[in-house]
Amino acid sequence: MEGLAPLFLILSLAIGIAQLVIGFMGIEFYIGTIGAVIVVALCFMFRFTLPLTLGTFFGALEVLNWPWYYALLITAPGLLLMIPAFISVASSSVRSKQNY
Repeated sequence: MEGLAPLFLILSLAIGIAQLVIGFMGIEFYIGTIGAVIVVALCFMFRFTLPLTLGTFFGALEVLNWPWYYALLITAPGLLLMIPAFISVASSSVRSKQNY
């Protein structure tokens, strides 16, 4: 199993780069190149990638002309990681308010 770790690392990096490129193309399609650069920079700066995830979906759907289910399939890894993070942040804020 240890021999597969580098393969999974390379595969996850490739998927991440593909999502970044497709997301950039999707954002660029709607608000232009300068806007896409600003959105991507802000996503990395604030560590909030929902706009980039939505850009990935619409980039695959509108720019690459993929069917909606393929666009959702390439977007799903980002969404699957975001949903537990949102739940964790929301529950921790509720817990911290209960301590006062």
